[in-house]
Amino acid sequence: MSCAPGDDRVRVTIRGELDLVSGSQIRGRLSEALAASSSGLDLHLSGLSFCDCAGLSVLMELRQRALSESKTVVIQDTSPVIDRLVDLIGAQDLFSPSCSRPTEIHAAV
Repeated sequence: MSCAPGDDRVRVTIRGELDLVSGSQIRGRLSEALAASSSGLDLHLSGLSFCDCAGLSVLMELRQRALSESKTVVIQDTSPVIDRLVDLIGAQDLFSPSCSRPTEIHAAV
């Protein structure tokens, strides 16, 4: 995982595998990246070769934390692995720029 701070968002790139073990290892770094941003994170996941439910859970928890801080988590680019998992749970719009704004999500819930 690597982070690159921008003006108000942090670009986070995750490569390799995202599972129970690696998810536990990066959870804290993701929280730090979110705290360092003023409006949220842009995730670049095209380098993920594997992601299981535990890895997806890390992303969903991150999104929930961001919303609680009035920030967003947007997936900027994906891999087939992420596309498949997000599609399976019907969460395609949860990480998109147009639907990840906190006010829109809270109104929909």
